[in-house]
Amino acid sequence: MKIAFLLSIHFCLLVLSHCYGGNGYDPLESILNIQRSKRSDHIITKELTSEISYSPVYVGPQDGLKDLDKISSLPGEPSGTDFDQYSGYVTVDPNHGRALFYYLAESPIFSSNNPLVLWLNGGPGCSSFGNGAMMELGPFRVNADSVTLSRNKYAWNNVANVLFLESPAGVGFSYSNTSSDYTTGDIQTAKDSYTFLVNWLERFPEYKTRDFYITGESYAGHYVPQLAQLILQNNKIANQTIINLKGIALGNAYVDEETENTGLFDYFWTHAIISDEIHEGIISNCNFTEAGTITDACNDYENQAYAAKSNINFYDIYTPLCSPSSNSTPSITEFDPCTENYIGSYLNIAAVQQSLHAKPVNWASCNGFILGQWTDSPFTVLPVIQDLMANGINVWIYSGDTDARVPVTTSRYSIDKLKTSLKTPWYPWMYKGEVGGYVVGYQNLTFVTIRGAGHFVPSYQPARALAFFSSFLGGNLP
Repeated sequence: MKIAFLLSIHFCLLVLSHCYGGNGYDPLESILNIQRSKRSDHIITKELTSEISYSPVYVGPQDGLKDLDKISSLPGEPSGTDFDQYSGYVTVDPNHGRALFYYLAESPIFSSNNPLVLWLNGGPGCSSFGNGAMMELGPFRVNADSVTLSRNKYAWNNVANVLFLESPAGVGFSYSNTSSDYTTGDIQTAKDSYTFLVNWLERFPEYKTRDFYITGESYAGHYVPQLAQLILQNNKIANQTIINLKGIALGNAYVDEETENTGLFDYFWTHAIISDEIHEGIISNCNFTEAGTITDACNDYENQAYAAKSNINFYDIYTPLCSPSSNSTPSITEFDPCTENYIGSYLNIAAVQQSLHAKPVNWASCNGFILGQWTDSPFTVLPVIQDLMANGINVWIYSGDTDARVPVTTSRYSIDKLKTSLKTPWYPWMYKGEVGGYVVGYQNLTFVTIRGAGHFVPSYQPARALAFFSSFLGGNLP
């Protein structure tokens, strides 16, 4: 009976799989609607700061697992690959059979000295390996034939050892043998990610003393600061693994529901997506604060705004949509809007899954079932970010300026709410003689824009993204 139930859950996971940003699927809008319905029912979310408390962390035996996780080569990999890569599972709950999948791309040079960077994609429910590694900042891109790979010369592992984590269980290749684990939320995701890190560092002990950074985008605007705060809390506990956290970087990040909404519709208006009348209707009728009342008039104007947007690429308003007849090979500097299709096909090849040491599964970019069962998502994580800043963590917020999902206006409004003092006034930063974007320095906070980039910054502007990332690691303004 239990096996039949688990199979039915697995079937649901497959049916509710989606492409991130493709075919009209918008996981962030879904979680916003879920949270809005809870507020309509007077269910107010609590700050995560008071929710996560220390509990003993499971640490399992890791001897010999690193060698087993080493990837000899990926099918279709180009010749001349000059770096080590690993992938596999780390158990975070042996009683439930819950295990998280990771992929590590070490640096081609100076890998023994370069820092360790954890990358997290958001959703919630979207894959950090498929979306983050294969579509954005990883060492390879999937070609249009869906079976061969090309080298991404702007991969972030050029300057860091980059660790991609599929989180929570049920996302990508990560899994649990206990069906109730697929009902989860922010708190459990942070705890599991921390447990993963403690065990992974036992498997790769050479990284224990290395400088450590956490980066991510979109709903990882929740994941990254929450995990960073949990690391700081647990670092204070005697006989606990010390993780040498130095900084976090949040890309086009959802960190505050009020500014997400106000920034989005202001971006629509300033980029000629909606009319003056719709924008004025939203301003006059919508109160996006946590205590604000959601009115029918507000809902009506929001619906008008989304209808006016029509079928543009929400994640990069100037990028063409994927055409079913397209069969062009994606270049590294010109993003192919059909890339997600190539990745989905490639990661479902049996030989690819075998080379990754992954369990056979119908891999998908995002998991709608996980999203639909999400249990907790605080209205804002700005207090968490303020706590990190107060504890000396280097916080960077970066924004691709052609993203309409979490636009640059949202990031600026969120920073305003942090009320930190200005140190370096706004100025253009340059890359190869052109403006790469703009930057402003605050007390314990840096804000960077990447010109011409959408929601998935390293996909649309890989060279500028690597330049920004290198500055972040160096602790210097670009």
